[in-house]
Amino acid sequence: MKVKVIPVLEDNYMYLVIEERTREAVAVDVAVPKRLLEIVGREGVSLTTVLTTHHHWDHARGNAELARLRPGLAVLGADERICALTRRLVHGEELRFGAIHARCLLTPGHTSGHMSYFLWEEECPDPPAVFSGDALSVAGCGLRLESTAQQMYESLTQILGTLPPETKVFCGHEHTLGNLEFAQKVEPGNDHVRAKLSWAKKRDEDDMPTVPSTLSEELLYNPFLRVAEEPVRKFTGKAAPAEVLEALCKERASFQRAAEPLQPQARALLALQWGLLGTPQQK
Repeated sequence: MKVKVIPVLEDNYMYLVIEERTREAVAVDVAVPKRLLEIVGREGVSLTTVLTTHHHWDHARGNAELARLRPGLAVLGADERICALTRRLVHGEELRFGAIHARCLLTPGHTSGHMSYFLWEEECPDPPAVFSGDALSVAGCGLRLESTAQQMYESLTQILGTLPPETKVFCGHEHTLGNLEFAQKVEPGNDHVRAKLSWAKKRDEDDMPTVPSTLSEELLYNPFLRVAEEPVRKFTGKAAPAEVLEALCKERASFQRAAEPLQPQARALLALQWGLLGTPQQK
């Protein structure tokens, strides 16, 4: 199983997953279809399926054009709001792409219909991979927009957090530096955070991606997976795991606003993309 990491837009990632024996390929979160098709052509593979983690513009906007360019393409996801969706998936469903298995994991939090995809290949020594969209990122997670803190806690700790520790984590955005800076604020004495932050700064200087991480690494430095740890509980002033997570989300949002203040127009655009504002009515 070969994974091509494709940076697009300001900080998004698309992925192309290739079954190297059959040359079948699956795309994850198509935002820029022409860029994807360039790589499909270069790799000489047959693109059959799109897996979309959630309906937001920066993860699904390319589906319609790609489906037009590739008739018969399957566009799969868990949310009916996903553009050009051909079939709605359910939690626990398994898909096959040659020797590659894909298990669909419903991970609400960022959105109510967020699906993560856990992939592994038969008789292959390579570790499995999870394509986590905005449910889990390197050292962080997406904003909680549509689900409860309890649902998000269960998604992170009981679904994603229980995958094999060697699982590679391919997330939807390059937010690693900011996430680690916040993690250092939460746990200033965590040596794993300090080391990962130093590494991420070097990657940033070299203009290199920080994906993938591994789940075992995330459990060492990602505060959103460490809500039961005493330093994280102490930082939030909460004890119940879901309450710790909710407090972390609020602190992370405040930290981000202070670090990267957005102009009102940019806030409105993000709100529109995330579905928090309706589109103007036709007159």
